Parts: sequence; structure tokens; C-alpha cells
Amino acid sequence: EIVERAASEIPLGTPVVVYCWGPGCNGSTKAALQFSRLGYEVRELIGGFEYWAREGLPVVDDHGPVVRGIDELTSPRSSIDCDC
Repeated sequence: EIVERAASEIPLGTPVVVYCWGPGCNGSTKAALQFSRLGYEVRELIGGFEYWAREGLPVVDDHGPVVRGIDELTSPRSSIDCDC
């Protein structure tokens, strides 16, 4: 529904970030292509929401911030912080 709904819901010129639940999904890639063809600036969150959360990055749900530890299978606990 991106082609039909994007212009009425997201002003052109608004940067768009697309993502899936995890890296096994290609829906975000397909969405990025559609937004790009419509003229939007688009970025794809590689690894999806799953890896964002597993790496200990900020997550908020309906009840507020969710504090999660870093999953050592996806991100080392002791590493140089590039502040990126």
C-alpha cells in the first residue's frame, strides 16, 4: 500500500527508515525500493528491529522505555564506543 498511501501520510521530503523484524525478511528492502521510486529519502535498518534491540539500543513500548542487556551473540559487551 506504499504507493497508494505514502503521499497522504508522509510529506515528501521527510526521511523514511524502513525495517523488518529481523535479517531473514526482505520486506524492508521492497519497501525501500517503493519509497525511493516515489522520491523519498530512504534508509534501511539492516538486521531489523530484532538486532537493534539485541544490541542494547533504545527501545520504547506502550509502557515506556524497555531496558535490555546486550546479547553477546550479536554485539560484544566490551568494545570501542564510536558514539555513532
